[in-house]
Parts: sequence; C-alpha cells; structure tokens
Amino acid sequence: MELYWQKSRRGLDLIVRTDAGEDVKVGGIRETRRGIEAMAFTTGYDPGRSGKDLPSVEEARRFVEAFEPWRDFFAEPLQVSPDVRPMPETGGGQ
Repeated sequence: MELYWQKSRRGLDLIVRTDAGEDVKVGGIRETRRGIEAMAFTTGYDPGRSGKDLPSVEEARRFVEAFEPWRDFFAEPLQVSPDVRPMPETGGGQ
C-alpha cells in the first residue's frame, strides 16, 4: 500500500492506494477565498479533525498527518511519501 498527497482541483488530497489498486481519500486540503482549510477523515463525526484559516499548505499537511487518518481505515502501518503527486489525468478529449 502507498500513502501520498496528490494535487486536486481545489487543493491536495491524502490518498491511500491499496494493494488492489483502489484509491481511498483519507484527508484533504482546500484553498478557498477565505483561506486554507484541512480535514482528516474519520469513520465517525469529529469536528476537531478539521481546521480553517491555516497559515500555509505545509501547516495544513502537518495538521492532517498528525491525526494519522489512514489508521481509521487500514491496520497496516504506512508512511506518507514526501513528494506531492500531480493531479491524475482524466479521460475525454477536446
């Protein structure tokens, strides 16, 4: 399994790619007009796992990673890749 940040349309997504090739989003960062927002996903409701008005994307990454949200979904120990991957290409032409 792999754990990595990937660019998305509105920011970054924290992704676990399973051994079966499935991508599971476990966190995210969004850059909005009001500032940077971060969220560490969970299987239940926990408003403390989201933050608003963070000073930088790096701070938002640290915020999300501190919760280790992948542990809520996968028992295998994982390390976050230091590199941010580009946005995946979507199908379709012009």
